[in-house]
Amino acid sequence: MTQVQEVPEVHPTTRPPIRLHHNAFLTRDQEKTRVFYEEIIGMPLVATWTEVAEMDDVEYIYCHTFYALADGSALAFFQFADQADQDRFGPDLPPSPFRHIALATDAMTQSGIRERIAAAGIVEPRTFVMDHGYCISLYITDPNGLILEFTVDSPDADAINKVRQESARADLARWLGGDHTPNNDFRH
Repeated sequence: MTQVQEVPEVHPTTRPPIRLHHNAFLTRDQEKTRVFYEEIIGMPLVATWTEVAEMDDVEYIYCHTFYALADGSALAFFQFADQADQDRFGPDLPPSPFRHIALATDAMTQSGIRERIAAAGIVEPRTFVMDHGYCISLYITDPNGLILEFTVDSPDADAINKVRQESARADLARWLGGDHTPNNDFRH
């Protein structure tokens, strides 16, 4: 039997960050990215920064765009002027459902996104729905290969979150200790 290590308490004056400012990704085509986020998803382009920056004694010329979420945070995308810089930084990551951005929505917003996705001709495998029990998620892959998850919380989300919060450290310690028994009794 594996011994479970004691998890230290978080210092009482430690505060989490206020909110997500932005999550950055790379794009090969800023215009395709703009059409996808503004016209299909409904996230307005709120800033475009065209910049020259030096990192590690190398000068990079790039365009950095920001698409807003309702809370003021954003998804951001870089595109480099020089193809060699673009190739160096990406976005060529192998696709994985375990690497995605999850955005909270309400049912009406999620439905509207689904309708616009369908109208744009975006179909499986680039889009699918999954019921996690604690939320229902619409997944879509953007033109850059970034997987987006649009979630609608379960009506019982507060109670479900309380259950998971109360046992979060014990659940993690149990899993790290080798007990991989699932604890999602809410999945349908």
